[in-house]
Amino acid sequence: MSDSTALRVADLPQNAPTVFEIVPDKAAMAALAAELGVNALRKLRFTGEIKAMGKKDWKLAGRLGATVVQDCVVTLEPVTTRIEEAVEITYLARVETPDGAEVEMPEDDSIESLGSHIEPAAVMTEALALHIPAYPRKDGAELGEAVYAEDGVQPMRDEDTRPFAGLAALRSQLKDED
Repeated sequence: MSDSTALRVADLPQNAPTVFEIVPDKAAMAALAAELGVNALRKLRFTGEIKAMGKKDWKLAGRLGATVVQDCVVTLEPVTTRIEEAVEITYLARVETPDGAEVEMPEDDSIESLGSHIEPAAVMTEALALHIPAYPRKDGAELGEAVYAEDGVQPMRDEDTRPFAGLAALRSQLKDED
């Protein structure tokens, strides 16, 4: 899918933006849903423009819209999420890459090195992957507390495992004795 939208940088006009719109068909959305590990993509649209910044650098500015269906992490029922995000990438002809075994990641992740092509479909896929909820929850779904114990034994609850819960009880006992 990304090869069909790849734009050769040498062919892009310097004095006017190049507008794009990507609306994948059902088969492409099903393949993308499988790749991203979600149940389904109901809608997907990525629109925007690519324009020159000076003589050698380029900027892609777009709008991602998608409807994603995933399993709820609590109930396993389908959860539908609407994603609406602005996407901006600056492609620089010269990007400083530090040498060394350990390199810190740059804070600005919207800057990329300029290659021979700019691929809006690849940008769309990456932006979608970054904005899909990691732990989708159905409205009102809450994780309950499981309590297990043998007959005749006081079950241990989550509250009992909190490190300062015992100290708070001890402090209130000491205040009562004073």
